Amino acid sequence: MASIRTRKGSKFLLVDFMFMGQRCRETTNLLDNPANRKKLEKVIQKMEAEITLGIFDYKSYFPKSNKADELMALKERADTILSDTPLFGDFAKLWFDEKKLEWRPSYQIKVRIILEKYLMKHFGHRALTAINRADVLAFRASLAKVNHGKANNTLSATRINSIMMTLHMILEEASKRYKFENPSEDIKNLKLSKREIMPFSLSEVWLFINNVREDYKNYYTVRFFTGMRTSEIDGLLWQDIDFNRKEINVRRALVEGELGEPKTLESTRDIAMSPWVYEALQAQYKVTCGRSKFVFCDNRGNPFNYRNINRRIWTPTLKNLGLKHRRAYETRHTAATLWLAAGEAPEWIAKQMGHANTMMLFKVYSRYVPNNTRQDGSAFEALIASSQPANQNIHQNNQ
Repeated sequence: MASIRTRKGSKFLLVDFMFMGQRCRETTNLLDNPANRKKLEKVIQKMEAEITLGIFDYKSYFPKSNKADELMALKERADTILSDTPLFGDFAKLWFDEKKLEWRPSYQIKVRIILEKYLMKHFGHRALTAINRADVLAFRASLAKVNHGKANNTLSATRINSIMMTLHMILEEASKRYKFENPSEDIKNLKLSKREIMPFSLSEVWLFINNVREDYKNYYTVRFFTGMRTSEIDGLLWQDIDFNRKEINVRRALVEGELGEPKTLESTRDIAMSPWVYEALQAQYKVTCGRSKFVFCDNRGNPFNYRNINRRIWTPTLKNLGLKHRRAYETRHTAATLWLAAGEAPEWIAKQMGHANTMMLFKVYSRYVPNNTRQDGSAFEALIASSQPANQNIHQNNQ
């Protein structure tokens, strides 16, 4: 039975209670008076009920306590021993082996990284039923404090949502098999700020291509004028190049150093070579064909490491040319906006990009077209004007 008292020489109330077989004494910030004693009695009643039910969270009541981490770790071990469900880590491995048959290799790699880097470290040693909603929310909060990369950036909301979705899928499957309530149920995704795309203008494209290091001109020419994803161009093999038909056959993608299938079904496609792409690939053929199966590779024949290329080539070139810094992925966005600006059929562009339909084009890229073509209403005006008799034309030369 918990009790309320004060330490000798202190004016603040102290809670004396038992938890995990240990006597605990925690000083509060409440002064000793009848009103505060009554208030604390209600808190103690709730504490004792939670201790009895096995859901007491020491840190939520006494976050500054030196004993909180030790006692909660002790509770976790006890919960694990008493649980009739497997450890999260063991079940997650089983779940991954069962589910990977449904996934593309690139997605398998993505999930495996999430498991190894985040979920196993945090939940691996805990019994499935010992994980509660507070644990899941605390884990998400901790992800927001994780720093990564040389720039020491925090994880994006997109990345955190991806990690949490994997956790939810594991707990959802486990809850069905072992008949417990999924603690991640109804936890909403973090709101995403819309990423602003920053395609290059045509003059910026040529400025970059004409000034980038000579041994990377072909690589960036193909990137800018095909709209290929980084994983697709880095995984491009010579067997995927059809010079006779002037086509690039996208059949694979390089993700974390491993070749697999492209991102989506639609991503498996044939891209038409423009004259500039054809010329760049012909030049590249003389350099790397015979040295490597990869179209773009280092001196040892290994495929490009995009992080290394971005750091050594992409970023310095932008800086030297005074161009606004942006992701290398903007080469893909640039291809889309240039095709639209040139008046290519949206259906054809969607096929070149590997999109299922034209919805993405109009949603993401269309607002950039007026800047490139000056067709922001003037085409409509010209159509109407041309349909009117000359003496009624609303566009007079003197206007």
